[in-house]
Amino acid sequence: MTIRRPRIYGPVRARVLAAFAAGVLLLALPGCFGTQIYPNLQEHRITLRSGDLEASGVAFITPSTVTGQEQEKQVVALTFADGLKRERQGLRVVTLAETLGMINQAGLADAYKLMYDDYRDTGLLSGNVLQRIGAATGTRYLALLKLQGFGQGAKERFGMLGLRIVETQYAHVRLFFQIWDSNDGTIAWEGTEEMRLSLDSVKEEPVTMRTMLEHTARDLIAKLP
Repeated sequence: MTIRRPRIYGPVRARVLAAFAAGVLLLALPGCFGTQIYPNLQEHRITLRSGDLEASGVAFITPSTVTGQEQEKQVVALTFADGLKRERQGLRVVTLAETLGMINQAGLADAYKLMYDDYRDTGLLSGNVLQRIGAATGTRYLALLKLQGFGQGAKERFGMLGLRIVETQYAHVRLFFQIWDSNDGTIAWEGTEEMRLSLDSVKEEPVTMRTMLEHTARDLIAKLP
């Protein structure tokens, strides 16, 4: 009696071969996976010195963003505030939510809005309003962030028989960070970073803005005096 082995036809055969090839390829490429980060960071120390932030505290005010990213303002401020609390535990940090509440309680909402309208045109923050915000929050320094650009995407790196095996997920972000002195209305420190990140993965999970902001926040905070 002859026992015949079942044959695999058509699409089923293609799927089996693709799965087998994918397994072989993944075993053969253990060193091809990883994360590449390309940061480009600049800073400018003006009057801020070591110990100043710890002595006087810092409050976050509303970030500015490029058109189309307005909904990300709170995420940007929250990520940096969390980073400062984690990296500088001796520093009093007033979050954006706390700052806005104190501004409302002090009756500064209209003056605050007008200051931002002027800032979009001039890049200046009113010294008088900054002093009042500093008094309301009990801090001398005010942190202003600007999200200047963010993008993300993916491209296939390895594929076989129509099956996507490995994707390179990538993202880039450009962010500007300033510390203003509410006592005299001047910029005490500023820094900017443009970062590109790429990640090889078998999962279709994009590199999130939160991930990029966390990397950028860590780098810029490390440069603060």
